[in-house]
Amino acid sequence: MRAVCRKWRRLLKSNYFFSQRLRIGTAEEWIYVIKRDRDGKVSWHSYDPKYQFWQPLPPLPLEYLEAVGFGCAVLSGYLLFLFGGKDKLKGSMKRVIYYNPRTNRWHHAPDMLRRRHFFGCCVINNCLYVAGGESESSLRSLRSAEMFDPVKNKWSFISDMSTAMVPLIGLLYEGRWFLKGLGLRRQVMSEVYDPETDSWSPVLDGMVSGWRNPSVSFNGHLYGLDCVDGCKLRVYDQASDSWKGFVDTKLHLGKSHALEAAALLPVGGKLCVVRNNLSIMFVDITNSDGSGQSWENISGKGHLKSVVSSLWANLSGKNKYKGHIVHCQVLLA
Repeated sequence: MRAVCRKWRRLLKSNYFFSQRLRIGTAEEWIYVIKRDRDGKVSWHSYDPKYQFWQPLPPLPLEYLEAVGFGCAVLSGYLLFLFGGKDKLKGSMKRVIYYNPRTNRWHHAPDMLRRRHFFGCCVINNCLYVAGGESESSLRSLRSAEMFDPVKNKWSFISDMSTAMVPLIGLLYEGRWFLKGLGLRRQVMSEVYDPETDSWSPVLDGMVSGWRNPSVSFNGHLYGLDCVDGCKLRVYDQASDSWKGFVDTKLHLGKSHALEAAALLPVGGKLCVVRNNLSIMFVDITNSDGSGQSWENISGKGHLKSVVSSLWANLSGKNKYKGHIVHCQVLLA
């Protein structure tokens, strides 16, 4: 449609057209995957769940082609942000860029206040939060945290964490931001941030003690994967303060790196599992107790090849698949 004329192109790229699609419910959710190959190069891919096809994308900006430890988040439902990280030549970065699917281009946003890599990040009320991580300038883990407000187009510091941490996993649950990672002495620790009071506090309950990636908050419940290939789900039970088995497909694919589930995210009212080989599985959870659920496996890029290669690797004792998913997000298009 964009090729019809310039007026059509401007309309399709406009905020008005997008807002109308949101209003009448025709905006579609697409899955965006950022992946690192065996040579350390970073690439990205987008998937249309409705028509089940992968869409080509413009190249990533040069500064992120080999970067490690960078953050990824979505603002306004459709802007994909990459920020921070560590470059081989530049070291720790505070750079911020974002991709707009309407223009199919990357743009620059204001830099973060601190250089950092391997940090935690989340989105609260359409503001981007980052905390902890490492920085070459300090030669140690960070306690500092900051927030980006897209309305003001400005970063500002928020309260420091109780102790320095390199977060390994994090999620937003019941309006609070939970982080779990390693402290200065590489001890496992957890903290929770309350945006209402701008305060951090340690947390030691059963939710964080049994919490591991991939996991997601969905319809008021916390779900996590309970096996390598993502074919079993578990759920956090607040009453007993523990994680419990939820549903199992009974159709497990194996434990190879290629078939390892790297992301769990909500898409179209379902839970979506994305594996390192870009195969995808949807879980339709009708009821919170797991009844009425159904599973749908969708072969991704190189899925059959990965399965065959995995079987051969297991038989021969070799498995050279090194590619893995770094980030996975959902954008409205």
